[in-house]
Amino acid sequence: MSAEAGKFDPMHQFTVEPIAKLFAAGGREVWLTTSAVWMLAAAVILWLFMLGGMKRQLVPGRWQMAVEGFTGFISSMMSTNIGPEGRKYTPYVFSLFMFILFCNILGMVPFALGGLHPLTVTSHFTITGVLAVLSFAIVLVVGFWRHGLHFFSLFVPHGTPWPMIPFIAPIEFVSFMVRPFSLGLRLFVAMTAGHVLLEVFANFIVQSSGAGAAIGLPVGIASMALMIGISALELLVAGIQAYVFALLTSLYINDAVNLH
Repeated sequence: MSAEAGKFDPMHQFTVEPIAKLFAAGGREVWLTTSAVWMLAAAVILWLFMLGGMKRQLVPGRWQMAVEGFTGFISSMMSTNIGPEGRKYTPYVFSLFMFILFCNILGMVPFALGGLHPLTVTSHFTITGVLAVLSFAIVLVVGFWRHGLHFFSLFVPHGTPWPMIPFIAPIEFVSFMVRPFSLGLRLFVAMTAGHVLLEVFANFIVQSSGAGAAIGLPVGIASMALMIGISALELLVAGIQAYVFALLTSLYINDAVNLH
């Protein structure tokens, strides 16, 4: 619900609220916001998760197996997509994958924590866009550092006939430059759509409680069943979107490393 009584606004859940003023610089105020709090919470929980799973026990427990499973999964993906040099970039892609995953999952918490309602920070294009631009910047740095100006050969696929180069190269260049936008937009849209849908069905349940037993009961039960199913689907999407973001990042880095 929105702050205005009686008005349903499924987008209100994505509102970033200021919590405390940190400092002022250059005539501008810097505030601690709900978005920053939930990103910090995701980072702290991720740190604790990794810390608890890095005990290096001879017989690993479930926690250690979970951490080793995640690290092995990303390491295998990097080796498959990039080759032996993929190990250099595994820490970054692993951190990216786990941070997005934890942010997605924290946004699914169905109750307030410490008085703050969970906020899915990956439903903000400002967040996903920054992550995408960061990945894109790494691709550019790696590409020019390894290949210099030869990096521009990426826009001319191998075997392209000379007469077609003036047409193919601009298309490849535009496709390359659109990557950070599409990378950030994909995650943003997926997380926003799912949470809006959950909010809509939650409103159906609330409204059905005042519609009488004949209409309200079947609508409420159906909405609850759909909410449970969509919640399970959203948990799956949370993992899939984190994986897709990491996978595409590894493929883009592969282009910079191997000029494919």
